[in-house]
Amino acid sequence: MNPGLLRLARVSLAVAAILLVGACEKKYVPIAPLEATSPPAPPIPTARFTATPAQVQPGQAVQLEWSTQYATYVSIYPVGEVALRGRRSVVPAGSTVYTLTALGPGGTYRSTLEVTVMSQPPAPAPAPPPAPAKEPEPSVERDMKDIYFDFNRYDLRPADAEVLKADADFLAAHPSLKIIIGAHCDDRGSKEYNMKLAENRAKKVRDGLEKLGISADRMRTVVYGKEKPFCTGSDEQCLQENRRVHFELDQ
Repeated sequence: MNPGLLRLARVSLAVAAILLVGACEKKYVPIAPLEATSPPAPPIPTARFTATPAQVQPGQAVQLEWSTQYATYVSIYPVGEVALRGRRSVVPAGSTVYTLTALGPGGTYRSTLEVTVMSQPPAPAPAPPPAPAKEPEPSVERDMKDIYFDFNRYDLRPADAEVLKADADFLAAHPSLKIIIGAHCDDRGSKEYNMKLAENRAKKVRDGLEKLGISADRMRTVVYGKEKPFCTGSDEQCLQENRRVHFELDQ
């Protein structure tokens, strides 16, 4: 046989044998491994948080109300730890931000809200106290009372002695004042008689003031008699008005 044909025959037989063996073997299909499944993540907490009213006057209460889901712990600042749901009445001292914090297996949830305390206008300043009433300047004519006499007499009556004491107290309280002691009579009797009577009345008053502590150099007497009446009638009341010692400021 031809060597070339022999070689070709051998190769053909080898290829046929290989194909025969491959045809007899079962095919193997690999199976992908199963993937491991994770448990679902816990939900994140949520909350509903309100404050009513959101604006208040000082001292007015605010109602906080809240409810949560998926939380195991809840706190409200600055109140502190609270139940998972509920309500709380608070009286803020001033404008306050309240913060709700809800914790749970799924994480943390926070909610904030502000309550405004309205500022009140400042109280009006108290009115200044009224200025003390200014005391009137001392007046001899206003503050010293006249001394009256009975008809044809120059001695002091008890009531007029009390008036003279009050006049002396006034002069003692105002040592810078000097006075004129003017002596008067009613129109009965002669001019000369009434001048003498008025002089005695002036002297009686001046001596009385000296005895009560008033210095003589602060007093000057003037005798009018019946020449300068206070009243021009003829009845007894009018005549009594003219029987007096009247005080004036000596400039």
